[in-house]
Amino acid sequence: MSTMQKLLGWVDERFPLTANYKAHLSEYYAPKNFNFWYFFGSLALLVLVIQVLTGIFLTMNYKPDAGMAFAAVEYIMRDVNYGWLIRYMHSTGASMFFVVVYLHMFRGLMYGSYRKPRELIWIFGVLIYLVLMAEAFLGYLLPWGQMSFWGAQVIVNLFAAVPVIGPDLAVWIRGDFVVSDATLNRFFAFHVIAMPLVLIGLIVAHLIALHEVGSNNPDGIEIKKNKDPVTHIPLDGIPFHPYYTVKDILGVVVFLMVFSAIVFFGPEAGGYFLEANNFIPANPLKTPPHIAPLWYFTPFYAILRAVPPIFGSQFPGVAAMGLSIVVLFFLPWLDRSKVKSIRYRGWMYKTWLALFVVSFVTLGYLGLLPPTDTATLIARICSVIYFAFFIAMPWYTKFDKTKPVPERVTG
Repeated sequence: MSTMQKLLGWVDERFPLTANYKAHLSEYYAPKNFNFWYFFGSLALLVLVIQVLTGIFLTMNYKPDAGMAFAAVEYIMRDVNYGWLIRYMHSTGASMFFVVVYLHMFRGLMYGSYRKPRELIWIFGVLIYLVLMAEAFLGYLLPWGQMSFWGAQVIVNLFAAVPVIGPDLAVWIRGDFVVSDATLNRFFAFHVIAMPLVLIGLIVAHLIALHEVGSNNPDGIEIKKNKDPVTHIPLDGIPFHPYYTVKDILGVVVFLMVFSAIVFFGPEAGGYFLEANNFIPANPLKTPPHIAPLWYFTPFYAILRAVPPIFGSQFPGVAAMGLSIVVLFFLPWLDRSKVKSIRYRGWMYKTWLALFVVSFVTLGYLGLLPPTDTATLIARICSVIYFAFFIAMPWYTKFDKTKPVPERVTG
């Protein structure tokens, strides 16, 4: 027995290293027909690592002080060795995180990854999405530029629309009557410590739940139902390692090529990733002509603006914006279809899903624009389609004509 084997045996007696390796990698059997859409879960983990590592290096030179924050960011960009690269990797990573998460969630909608027995996986996923939104919002204030300051002012003021407790709630979130040094300090603490811990915990829970029930596949077939009578290994399963770890490496290489191209050649992405107004120091006395959140929040911002105020209160819009996210939690119980995958669903679900995607993208675009009568009308139509996708789901999924699902995965 070699020295390494002895060392591994010593560790295994005290910590289940080999057992966990087998349970989650070499003897975790995943469906053999994963396709392109199954890259995005592992890519989300990659971006998380990038964000954590770049965030650690940024905090070494950042100062959460209203009088010094903007100058600290400029110092990182100009005087810290490769500080510009670390900052651009972090800002690009924030947007790319949402890109891969949105594509990951869309894959779930296509292949029914939220259906029984994966309801808890989906719920953990939506919670991850919510925490990710909070993390991005908190981090957006830290550069202390014009759009950071006024964007935070607008978003926090939305909480003031909540009946009875709204004004006190907004003051409690800000830590002051306006966005100030106290707000910057608490947002920094939550962004750097609290939210990452919650996010990592939810991701671990998401993966544990996934490995407990097994991965879904493009056919929506449970591979555990067809096992070899002798080895009890799923007939349509292959070990996650080395087959899918190698496949994921290919996805990582392609992703890093795109990521590097953005970081080195277009980190601002035309103002979508980094806005021009955020290169101007925050000025509480000068409001930018048009205040809009970053692109990954704009669909919900458009829904907020699409709902007219009642008796001068913006609460209906705030409630609609909140419900547009909360409704995602109920998706596993709204879908009444006999099949999971879009491959075997009928025209009704495919049409509704296409309308949902078009409405979501349109709302995202409208949320970036100044409000006009035409834009508001289109946003209202898209908001109705967005909510109708969920409200009407029990009906159109139940009566939709489906194709027979094969007994084995088709590849």
